[in-house]
Amino acid sequence: MTGPDPTRSSLPTRRELLLAGANGFGALALAALLGERAWGRRLVSDAPPHHRPRARNVIFLYMNGAPSHVDTFDPKPRLDAEDGKPIGIEVPKTQFDDVGAVLRSPWRFTRHGECGAPVSELFPHVARHVDDICFVKSMTSKFSEHTGGNYFLHTGHGIQGRPSMGAWIGYGLGSEAEDLPGFIVLNGGLIPVGGLENFSSGFLPANHQGSVFDHRAGGVAHVERTEPDAAAQRRKLDLLAKLDGGALARGPAPAVEAAIENHELAFRMQAAVPELMDLTGESAEVRSMYGLDHAYEPTRTYGTQCLLARRMIERGVRFVELTCPHTGHDRWDQHGNLKQGHEDNARAVDQPIAALLTDLKGLGLLDETLVLFAGEFGRTPVAQGKNGRDHNPFGFTVWLAGGGVRGGATVGATDEYGYHAVEDVVEMYDLHATILHLLGIDHERLTYRYSSREMRLTDVHGHVVPGILA
Repeated sequence: MTGPDPTRSSLPTRRELLLAGANGFGALALAALLGERAWGRRLVSDAPPHHRPRARNVIFLYMNGAPSHVDTFDPKPRLDAEDGKPIGIEVPKTQFDDVGAVLRSPWRFTRHGECGAPVSELFPHVARHVDDICFVKSMTSKFSEHTGGNYFLHTGHGIQGRPSMGAWIGYGLGSEAEDLPGFIVLNGGLIPVGGLENFSSGFLPANHQGSVFDHRAGGVAHVERTEPDAAAQRRKLDLLAKLDGGALARGPAPAVEAAIENHELAFRMQAAVPELMDLTGESAEVRSMYGLDHAYEPTRTYGTQCLLARRMIERGVRFVELTCPHTGHDRWDQHGNLKQGHEDNARAVDQPIAALLTDLKGLGLLDETLVLFAGEFGRTPVAQGKNGRDHNPFGFTVWLAGGGVRGGATVGATDEYGYHAVEDVVEMYDLHATILHLLGIDHERLTYRYSSREMRLTDVHGHVVPGILA
């Protein structure tokens, strides 16, 4: 038998230590993380906000398909005066290159609130809240087709693969929800053109991607336990953590860390989601206010989403996005049948949105919750066919309410036809920069290194819009 090697130290090498302890290190790391109140996703970010935040959460009322601004919040008397006549300005090429005559709005506008903001007959309930709303009537987009427009609105880029606004906000601020994702998408029945990439985490860690909830399916697909009991599931998760620990011991592995976080979050969601989705504890008055007893099924669907959004914000979810219910039309995308299509879509969302604003304000949550109402672009003031409007990215309206927003204000304007933004033009980058600012984030400092450069939601663009700020 040979003796010990006199040239070798009795202490193990670094490589031997890592190999011998690979399984244990993962478990130790997991045990430490499990001790945190908001494990893995941080109760708050490691770094403080760049400045004092005015809002803590965001509810994004995404109007898929693009509502017509000249039929909702941006009245144009010139359309009434020149209805049926050729438009008196040179117009750019439209998505379908179908430029008809001037088309007046089928709906009457009335001024509301102390601010006197005009709102059409399509939104009688939202109209009662104009003093809490800031209308941005000079929004622009770089894309006139839905896929690019949706990606641009959600991610700041017109191509897929970039992180969504909700993912960026979760990455920058962390999460305040213990048992729920920080970024939740409520599926009303119509996933936007461009698909789930609109809610992607892109190159950010996967735990920041949007989790799709559907109240019609009880919450989240595939989150239920498949093991015979919780103890068996816990043993399986412990084994996964042990195996993943080997990868973590060999060096940083963000994908592995995100997978561990997602597994543990799913485990906790099995108890949290059923309680969240159970609305029986809400009063009959609240349920009726949101339209849960409405005769029109799409109103009931969107009302449920709005009520769930409020409940999610109460539980610390950072970013909630609502998608539109199915009304039998192609979203808000009325190239034809404008009158019936917009009336049905508005009937589905108007009462629930107003109820959400009322409820948030009554509970003291509106001051810290930013509500955004936006589509990917607007629509033309001329007719497509006899009763439709084409896509218009050159000037349209979005609105914001809540945390840090100057209620009763209007920013910007379009021309006399409502075709082009001509005053205080706001780009998508500016909207994103302003939303981040209200959350306490400097959009130029929220970066993530990828592909050898510092990436950000606003790329190399964007300015905060002072007129939106209270």
